Amino acid sequence: MSQSSPIQALQQQRLLLQLEYYAEKEAFRKQTEQTGMMRKVKRGDAWYPLRIGKSYYNSLNQLTIEVFRTEDTDIEHNFEFGRPVVFFQVYQQKSPMNNETNASSRLRYFPFTGTVSYVEGDRMVVAVPDSAPLIDLQLSEVPVGCQLSFDETSYRAMFDALDRVIKAKGTRMAYLRDLFYSHQKAERFSFEPLRFPWLNTTQEQAVNEVLWAKDVAVVHGPPGTGKTTTLVEAINETLMREPQVLVCAQSNMAVDWICEKLVDRGINVLRIGNPTRVNDKMLSFTYERRFEAHPDYTTLWSIRKAIRELRGQRKRGRESFHQKMERLKSRATEIELRIQAELFGEARVIASTLVGADNRLLHGRKFGTLFIDEAAQALEAACWIPIRRVSRVVLAGDHCQLPPTVKSIAALKAGLGKTLMERIVENKPEVVTLLRIQYRMNEQIMRFSSNWFYDGKVESAPQIKYRGILDWDYPIEWVEPEDNGITGLSGLPGSPGDSSIAYGEAFVASTFGRINKGEAMQTLQVLEDYFTKIGKQRILDERIDVGIISPYRAQVQYLRHLLKKQPFFKPYRSLISVNTVDGFQGQERDVILISLVRSNEDGEIGFLRDLRRMNVAITRARMKLIILGDVATLTRHPFYKRLYDYIGHIKEETPS
Repeated sequence: MSQSSPIQALQQQRLLLQLEYYAEKEAFRKQTEQTGMMRKVKRGDAWYPLRIGKSYYNSLNQLTIEVFRTEDTDIEHNFEFGRPVVFFQVYQQKSPMNNETNASSRLRYFPFTGTVSYVEGDRMVVAVPDSAPLIDLQLSEVPVGCQLSFDETSYRAMFDALDRVIKAKGTRMAYLRDLFYSHQKAERFSFEPLRFPWLNTTQEQAVNEVLWAKDVAVVHGPPGTGKTTTLVEAINETLMREPQVLVCAQSNMAVDWICEKLVDRGINVLRIGNPTRVNDKMLSFTYERRFEAHPDYTTLWSIRKAIRELRGQRKRGRESFHQKMERLKSRATEIELRIQAELFGEARVIASTLVGADNRLLHGRKFGTLFIDEAAQALEAACWIPIRRVSRVVLAGDHCQLPPTVKSIAALKAGLGKTLMERIVENKPEVVTLLRIQYRMNEQIMRFSSNWFYDGKVESAPQIKYRGILDWDYPIEWVEPEDNGITGLSGLPGSPGDSSIAYGEAFVASTFGRINKGEAMQTLQVLEDYFTKIGKQRILDERIDVGIISPYRAQVQYLRHLLKKQPFFKPYRSLISVNTVDGFQGQERDVILISLVRSNEDGEIGFLRDLRRMNVAITRARMKLIILGDVATLTRHPFYKRLYDYIGHIKEETPS
């Protein structure tokens, strides 16, 4: 392979990323101009109206303001740490005819961009520039809202990383770049394999492969195979040989998950960036909390306060003012650097998202090993951000589950969605270990996924092979639509044939989503029947939990709305969660119902053709999987045809 080809391939990546950047920016501009505010709220991209709370300086000396969502609190939102936001005021326009308030309203944006510093439930803390006119926000007489802004920062970090890796010569990063893009053999150490009696054979093999790798190792973990357990073990063993490692993942949630497991092992973790899973355990190892808890922090805080007061009463041009200011500033910097050095000195694992690895706190730091979890969900450009700080890379994930999100169809078709993990799996099959024993699903639920996605190589652990809830039950069922309308759930209006809830898909303009009201009602009817069979007491005693999944967000919101209104499910509210496929990534439930929504004459199934997404959906259930979908529409696609036949075959085989 010629020396220039990795560089050419990366230059091509950069062009595709640019395409994605412009597509996303343009989509955002259009949305901001055309999308009604309520549509943004429904899609989880805006909070409106807001109650504005207090403003204060946080431990990192950023000016922050607290805001609260007061309506639509059941909508899943997309705000998370690090995302940019803008505030706006909504002016209702009066109708010139009768002076009544018109439905149309005018938005006025505040002239600054903030960054989400912390979100929990319906409370959010936003970091803003020191010059932000917060008093206008706090005293606004018209309603105020907040929406996600276009995220330039992530793109800047990815472009910068690609430029560095393209230009690299004679460095470790240049070596890794050429290695990943060629069939050249990766280097290995050689020593006797270590024994881990508490792991299964493929997990043990994976940990040893990580330890033997000088350059790169890949842990391929299909659903339920204990990828996190294996990764934690590999990190723990690596720390016997190295003073500190860097652990990254695409999403905040994935970083939190692995951090929690590492902390359970007694490993000192320093989390850069704020966690999304907000609990005391998580917060206690974030950089901010550790910083605030440091004994020198109170001194630093009082010096910062003195600086702000001095600025406020500034006597321009006075010699003593400048001297005093410089003295205070250098004292503050000195304390800040000392606290920082201590926190980094104590930590064994530094953890952040891939883009978060661009944080100024990590500038100039080097690590022996980088672990990237959920590597199959990350754009390649994002992976290069932390790779520049390390000498070897361990990737873990599953390229048969959720792919990275790419908005530009052209960039996707040209290969932007191909991840670094997929590239390495293709070029270097010898560095990949497949985890083969799964501990989550009944054998019959797991078998279809194993055959279709993993060449039948994934097996069930003996203790869970036959797990189930009822004695006489099929672990996996496909429920077909009821053509005669829905018979009306207990406590909900809806007589047979009621046209408002007829079966069939519809397009909802307000959320740009697809919905199938008949199927939504049928989904809850099926769950109600199943719960009745199990019995209320047993569900509550054993805390049998349920996930209702739909690939379409509009359907998810409609299902949540129905669930709330139905008295039958009231005692089980805490046991039932409704979400999109992406929302269930990495999770599992005893019972899963999947509402596939699509039902039309043309056999159009849209993004249900993304089979990796379906692999995630059908592998969340431990004991019972119920699929609801229009057979005539879906089985025109070979995957759904095979799945439908597989389920039919199980019914024939199972003695009744």
